[in-house]
Amino acid sequence: MRSLLKNSFTKKLLTAAVCVAAFAGSAQAAEKVYRLKMAETWPSNFPIFGDAPRNMAAMAEKMSNGRLKITIDSKNKHKAPLGIFDMVRSGQYDMGHSASYYWKGKVPNTLYFTTMPFGMTAPEQYAWFYQGGGLELMDKVYGKYNLVSFPGGNTGNQMGGWFQKEINSLEDLKGLKMRIPGFAGEVLAKLGAKPTNIPAGELYTALERRTIDALEWVGPSLDLRMGFHKIAPYYYTGWHEPGTELQFLVNKRTWKKLPEDLQEILRVAMRTAAYDMYIQSYDASAVNLEKMLTEYPNIKIKTFPESVTNAMRKANDELLAEKAAEDELAKEILDSQAAYLKKVRRWTDISDQAYLNSLSAE
Repeated sequence: MRSLLKNSFTKKLLTAAVCVAAFAGSAQAAEKVYRLKMAETWPSNFPIFGDAPRNMAAMAEKMSNGRLKITIDSKNKHKAPLGIFDMVRSGQYDMGHSASYYWKGKVPNTLYFTTMPFGMTAPEQYAWFYQGGGLELMDKVYGKYNLVSFPGGNTGNQMGGWFQKEINSLEDLKGLKMRIPGFAGEVLAKLGAKPTNIPAGELYTALERRTIDALEWVGPSLDLRMGFHKIAPYYYTGWHEPGTELQFLVNKRTWKKLPEDLQEILRVAMRTAAYDMYIQSYDASAVNLEKMLTEYPNIKIKTFPESVTNAMRKANDELLAEKAAEDELAKEILDSQAAYLKKVRRWTDISDQAYLNSLSAE
């Protein structure tokens, strides 16, 4: 009997010990601090673009009660503004903040998740990402490379660029050296221009030294402070980036190591910071456009001639057809975007567009 009681008592003690250990282990796991390193494409203290990752990191730390801490290295430290994809993929950094179309030379199908010429506006594209299957398609592309990608902040409709001379016909695009990334660069190349991609910190010098003849950057939100108007006064309205979405990249192994609650906190922080950047960019463009119109009379805001825009659209359609024919996944992405744009634009036309038209008709 004593033996049985003893064994029973021992079992109870062991069970209690296991429960205490489990509780202590879970409590310890809950209090564990996860420290992540992020690399960004932008220079130190770069406004709007650089604000998005910092706001995200601050939100994630606060929501996690200090369990998730993210330090951010700008391009000034890591020296590779267009190397974010490789640095996050390899695990050199846990996270990155950049733009998806910068990786088209490595993985062509990354091109479609920033923005496309004549494509969706920012609200339309956000709807596609979160309601129309865009996130799932992005995961199909990035998942193969040990990466998870999330929307990282939208600039809204970008301007068509700063030019040192007027563009009056297609002939004016022949041989034009222009900094313009993404699919728009391929469109202009098809029309005879010579596109290139240059990091933000080198743009003014390249334009000043005539290494390039023209460039597009963002819009009034960021362009005015860059001083491009001092060298290239012709400022053209946009066609190529109607809703430019930056991106947060996360190393997939890092992502899987995070507890589920921290994954969700990171998702919410990234999504909130992305939308906050859109609001911030929209406001800054309105403020800086007012300055351009009132304080800088040398700036001449222009719209491309209809013949040039039509040629751009035709070249764009032909290139899209080629991309779809070459790659099954590219076709799936492009078909998804085209179908969603057709659906969502009907609403845009009878809501926002009809409203604006009614005001201009007064």
